[in-house]
Amino acid sequence: MTQSQTDVVILGGGHNGLVCAYYLARAGLKVTVLERRGVVGGAAVTEEFHPGFRNSTASYTVSLLNPRVIVDMELARHGLRVVERRAANFLPFDDGRYLLTGEGRTQAEVAKFSTRDAERLPEYEARLETVAAILRDLILTTPPNVVEGGWLAALPEMLKAASLGRRVSGLGLAAQRDLVDLFAKSAGDWLDGWFESDPIKALFGFDSVVGNYASPYTPGSAYVLLHHVFGEVNGKKGAWGHAVGGMGAITQAMAAACAEQGVDIRLDTSVAEVLTEKGRAVGAVTEAGDAIRARAVISNLHPRLLFDRLIDPAVVPADFTARMSRYASGSGAFRMNVALSELPRFTALPGMGDHLTAGIIIAPTLTYMDRAHAEARLNGWSSKPIVEMLIPSTLDDSLAPAGRHVASLFCQHVSPDLADAHRDTVADLMIETVEAHAPGFKASVIGRLALGPRDLEWRFGLIGGDIFHGRLTLDQLFSARPVLGHADHRMPVPGLYLCGSGAHPGGGVTGAPGHNAARAVLKDIKPR
Repeated sequence: MTQSQTDVVILGGGHNGLVCAYYLARAGLKVTVLERRGVVGGAAVTEEFHPGFRNSTASYTVSLLNPRVIVDMELARHGLRVVERRAANFLPFDDGRYLLTGEGRTQAEVAKFSTRDAERLPEYEARLETVAAILRDLILTTPPNVVEGGWLAALPEMLKAASLGRRVSGLGLAAQRDLVDLFAKSAGDWLDGWFESDPIKALFGFDSVVGNYASPYTPGSAYVLLHHVFGEVNGKKGAWGHAVGGMGAITQAMAAACAEQGVDIRLDTSVAEVLTEKGRAVGAVTEAGDAIRARAVISNLHPRLLFDRLIDPAVVPADFTARMSRYASGSGAFRMNVALSELPRFTALPGMGDHLTAGIIIAPTLTYMDRAHAEARLNGWSSKPIVEMLIPSTLDDSLAPAGRHVASLFCQHVSPDLADAHRDTVADLMIETVEAHAPGFKASVIGRLALGPRDLEWRFGLIGGDIFHGRLTLDQLFSARPVLGHADHRMPVPGLYLCGSGAHPGGGVTGAPGHNAARAVLKDIKPR
């Protein structure tokens, strides 16, 4: 057992922890990162799952990673390269038709199903982008925080709220109405108001259930749809891409940037508790019994992991503890990686082509998605699941042996507490679901890794398999994330901060919570 001293100790070496560490170290603070696993990256890692086959184990595609973070950390210099999909999305349908979207082709594809919808598409995209643009601008800002005390304490937050109000009022009335709709309505109601054909509604509605254990007709699901259009790839707004080498290439580049700034990253180092003295966080104790004392403790963990397991409840206000116990966290996600002997051949679009680089979505209608959620709630999983499949080896030949491929399957819906005994049954079902649209796919699978919600929780600390570190609902967004009064990353224990996806702006591989948390810490702690 040892005792050491640092300025800042960060719990968890996921991407937000690394981003936070970089900014703090660049400012002159001594930073130590403690990571439970033998590799940095949290859920953004690349691992071998079958001999000779590597893939992104959990998070699997790039868009939301913030451009400021990419530039500041010089991730390209540290080896990160992101390639854009040659087509955005491919939806095969039971009747043999398909929808293939992407730059320069979406409107014509939609017209195959509805000329009216094709005509409305540009206006829809423009209106959605107007709202997304203002929210994109807020990603690297700290939301107005509710504070206790007199007007003097509240004044900075009042000014911040006034500034936000001016930005929203500048949208114009129509966009303000859209903003309210997108925060409060269901994605289904929002899309039904725009379009008449099932394929285009399925395309956009899929974004509303990604990582969200809900129906597209659940109120609030329209925001989840909006959350997925914030991003960009290589300057193209709304585009999605692939990190060459998998998602681990992002976090390995971040680790290299941190190393240049002198960050001490300790792998295979589980944290047993946050050390507190006189009600203040003053360090962390590892499972091995080593104590790292610090001026600030920053958690990149799921908020419930932090407060349920690592903090002495005696130093946490009772109301905060009660609310954190009710903090909603649970996803219907079932994540698979498969090793393939050959590329799939879809009945709707046989042969090779750009569609194999796209996000391949098997979910033909909003009603299909609604039933999948209802059946999962009733039976534990849906007999007709929602499947998105990506084949990153079509863009990156480093992931599989020559002539072979890897595919990522991100599947909805299963119960967040799906028993391990059902894992293989559900995995077989997911493969059969793809097989129905691409005969021969099942026979081409030569290896697989299946992770249900419990596996995602055990491996990556995602409570209930929730990829967002807590559901993206109105009571857990913006100034209320994770709990009203603590949107500024400062937790109710002095000296303790939150830098993970449980903080604003929420989940996804963005780096924004880490960036924003570092700014809050630097306001409180100056380099020696």
